[in-house]
Amino acid sequence: MEFILQNIEEAISQMRMVELLSVVTAIVYVILAAQKNIWCWFFGIISAILWTYAAYVYYQLYIDSGLQVYYVIMGFYGWYMWKYGYEKEGVELQMTQLPIQKHLSIIASGLVLTFLVGKFFSTYTAAASTYLDAFTTVFSIMTTVLVARKVIENWLYWIVIDATYVYLYGIRGGYLFAFLNVVYIVIAIIGYINWKKEYDLIEND
Repeated sequence: MEFILQNIEEAISQMRMVELLSVVTAIVYVILAAQKNIWCWFFGIISAILWTYAAYVYYQLYIDSGLQVYYVIMGFYGWYMWKYGYEKEGVELQMTQLPIQKHLSIIASGLVLTFLVGKFFSTYTAAASTYLDAFTTVFSIMTTVLVARKVIENWLYWIVIDATYVYLYGIRGGYLFAFLNVVYIVIAIIGYINWKKEYDLIEND
């Protein structure tokens, strides 16, 4: 633990401006998302643009850098869905829960895609940690859609994804991004509790 903290401290002291801004805007995004504040998407877009550069140039995580481009696109989609998703009916987009069968389908398809994407990048590119990178990428893509549609269980997916990112960036020496994902895990837990509590109150009214 002392070694990790020392490396985080060193990483902060040597932090590039791109990384600093990416970390700050990413934390703001997750905090606002946990509060269901639509401005989360603005900060998410900014963070994703900056993270694209960092993941590609500094850490050679090519799949992850491609994921950040997707996040930029989904940032605009999420903003639209939260603001105009049910404008015709005149009601705000409401939180929902998915049945277990749907989650099993998401997990199964995600694991298949993880293998296919990981195999491709392992065979044809010099990308690092291809299968772990593919896992976080595939499930992040799926989970971002769940966020945009206000599916409560999105936070449970993020906990697993962020825990994988902690390991992935840790073994690549990206201790700052690893620490950032530890923060994400904490916020994801809080986000799930808050969304579930609000959902239960609405359902019991």
